[in-house]
Amino acid sequence: MNSWDLFKMGFYNLWRKKTRTFLTVLGVIIGTCSIVIMMSIGIAMDQSNREWIESMGDLSVIDVGDSGYYYYEESPRSSKKEAKLDDKGVVKLGKIPGVKAVMPIKEMRLKVQAGKMLGRVTIIGIKPEVMDDFGFKLEEGRLLLPSDKEAIVFGSEIPERFYNPRSRNRYDRSGEPNVKLVNGKLMITSDMNYGEKKRNQRKYDDDYKPPKPHKAKGVGLLEETGQERDWNAYMNITYLEKLIKEDKDARHERRRSSDEENQYQQIKVKVVDIQMVEEIQQKIKDMGFQASSLTDMLKSMKEQTKKVQAILGGIGAVSLLVAAIGITNTMIMSIYERTREIGVMKVIGANLGDIKKLFLFEAAMIGFVGGILGILISYAISFGLNKISGGYMGPIDGSSGISIIPMHLALGGIGFATVVGIISGYLPARRAMNLSALEAIKTE
Repeated sequence: MNSWDLFKMGFYNLWRKKTRTFLTVLGVIIGTCSIVIMMSIGIAMDQSNREWIESMGDLSVIDVGDSGYYYYEESPRSSKKEAKLDDKGVVKLGKIPGVKAVMPIKEMRLKVQAGKMLGRVTIIGIKPEVMDDFGFKLEEGRLLLPSDKEAIVFGSEIPERFYNPRSRNRYDRSGEPNVKLVNGKLMITSDMNYGEKKRNQRKYDDDYKPPKPHKAKGVGLLEETGQERDWNAYMNITYLEKLIKEDKDARHERRRSSDEENQYQQIKVKVVDIQMVEEIQQKIKDMGFQASSLTDMLKSMKEQTKKVQAILGGIGAVSLLVAAIGITNTMIMSIYERTREIGVMKVIGANLGDIKKLFLFEAAMIGFVGGILGILISYAISFGLNKISGGYMGPIDGSSGISIIPMHLALGGIGFATVVGIISGYLPARRAMNLSALEAIKTE
């Protein structure tokens, strides 16, 4: 028999017992739906976790030095050598293959005056030439230039932090004019009492002579990102170092050694490809630095999600196992009912392999059709779950909802259901192949 004959005979045999075939297919549909929906919930959780972590910052950036608030793993300096966060360290980090850019950082809390308005702002000193590499996007104005000195680029939330010191309630911003930071005249100082009434100064500050305020200009306002960047302002690190030195002199602080003076508070490393972050992070640790990135948190969450997916997939697999038992039962019943037919096929010269293929084809058809219908129903259930949830499911409800069925899951579901059908029909097919032709013909 050729393949077309096997197809026609197999389809006819299944159609002849429509009710039993439908019930068996229904079992496969339920099993496929169960495992696909369970897996889709796990995939949605994984994507939601990734979206949440991406909202905290760039996954391709590694923090070197101070442990940021998202340090997830313990990273004591247990290496054989300790590297310093200085210019030599910056050069070493920049030479690592796969590193796109290195951004050393110093920061300082400054008082900024814009007209009548005052604001306490954290100024981050960076090298202007790496701003593009680290994804600084503008809402207004321009980014820093290497030639800039007193120029400042503000985060999107900074204008909201200004207040009128003459207002009765400085925290009541209603009715206050908008602060013009870009292209406006600014004054900056490390004196936190600048622009305030004298009564706000403390007695033990009498011997403190603050450095004179400096003129500055706002040159840009960054796009809102929902990240820490929105709450900081940025300045050329060379000029900020000058302000830090002036403030220390005014406070009569003891001078540190030149090595300590030249060290940065933190260094950020931009990696070319997110897939290389873990590898480069380990190399940085091997050099003696502390290193951390958001991928640490993502990795931990992925491990937890895999466990959840395994549990959910196991629950769904139970339903498909029951469906496999149903297929096996259906094929065995079919053999008992068609014993004489099998005997006749053998007598007229049908190959044993063709008989085996016939029953395997019928079992595969049950799994294949059940898998397709199961996937279609799974998409409908997934759509309904996402509509019903409507963002009320908390952290697991990402932008795409609580259930996501990617194409590879759909195709995998159909393929898995088909394979389950073939495996379930294997033993009955062998039984049919091994039946004695004489005994089969004699059977009533």
